[in-house]
Amino acid sequence: MAGIKDVAARAGVSVSTVSNVINGRHSKMRAQTLQRVQEAISELQYTPSAVARQLQSGQIRTLGLVVPSVANPFWGNVSQLIEKEAQKRGYQVMICNAERDPRLEAQYLSSLYGSSIRGVILGSSPLSLGHLSEQIGKDMRIAAFDRRTPAGNAMISCSVSVDQDLGARLATRHLIGLGHTRIGFISGPIGTSSRTGRLAGMRAEMERSGLDVDESLIWLAPDVAGFGDSHAAELGRIGIRQLLTLDEPPTAVFSVNDMYAIGALSGARELGYRVPEDLSVVGFDDIYLAKVMHPPLTTIRQPADLMSEMVVSRLIDQLEGTDEIAEPHVVLRPDLVVRSSTTSPAGATRSHPRLRT
Repeated sequence: MAGIKDVAARAGVSVSTVSNVINGRHSKMRAQTLQRVQEAISELQYTPSAVARQLQSGQIRTLGLVVPSVANPFWGNVSQLIEKEAQKRGYQVMICNAERDPRLEAQYLSSLYGSSIRGVILGSSPLSLGHLSEQIGKDMRIAAFDRRTPAGNAMISCSVSVDQDLGARLATRHLIGLGHTRIGFISGPIGTSSRTGRLAGMRAEMERSGLDVDESLIWLAPDVAGFGDSHAAELGRIGIRQLLTLDEPPTAVFSVNDMYAIGALSGARELGYRVPEDLSVVGFDDIYLAKVMHPPLTTIRQPADLMSEMVVSRLIDQLEGTDEIAEPHVVLRPDLVVRSSTTSPAGATRSHPRLRT
């Protein structure tokens, strides 16, 4: 295989000149010289070693991405989108599934740092970053995805999120507008800023509308390792079955994400409920499964493509020294997508379907 010295000899230039061309440092190079080097590279079919380039430049062109679990289609899609955006900038992505386990997150960051990776996108939106302080205290840049971060936060260098509170308000407002007053909420443990924001938004919208929040209709999965990301649909199924067997069940339910909502659809059918005739269901995220479910799921859409593009560009700009980026911390507006899983409730005298055991 041809080496960089062979390319330099063929083009009649120095090895450093070839290196400058390979690494894109040729803006001031004479056009004839650049052309000779490029032709030599093509003729010799020279492929520069990524490892050698990284050792020479001292920069590893790899980003870390720590997500709860790609088993959740939202995070699987986000991982793919982030990878594509990073590739446009010449970076690779190392994906880590941490299941929202603080111990695993800390281990992953240590491993990424030990591999000379200095830019990490954190997708778990923990309420506190204390468990990562040792790693973040070094020269590692952390970009928060789906976690609202106030300006001046010393631990997070940039962030992109939707307005979680607003998204929940939109979902709840939609249900209230249809006439629902007994609205349930299904979620995993409230151990993340995104889940906290969604529950708070629902409460605030109900209070704004003069409705009492029935705490018996707030169902949170047990606080077990992993927060249920890999089993969200099953937890949604369990949650709705418990809510629908109450003496006064909800007529509508807002789920913390689409996978919980999909599980709720299944659980309601098991008990003889029809969606939306007997129960309206709203999710959050707008994953690809939402539109192909039966019935198609009403949900809150997060602009995952735009969020991925923005978080990657901001993190790489900072890694490459372009720190004066506009708006390092961005909060985007979510959208309500109305499909067929929601409708007005039956009259107050309606009888609930007979429960099947």
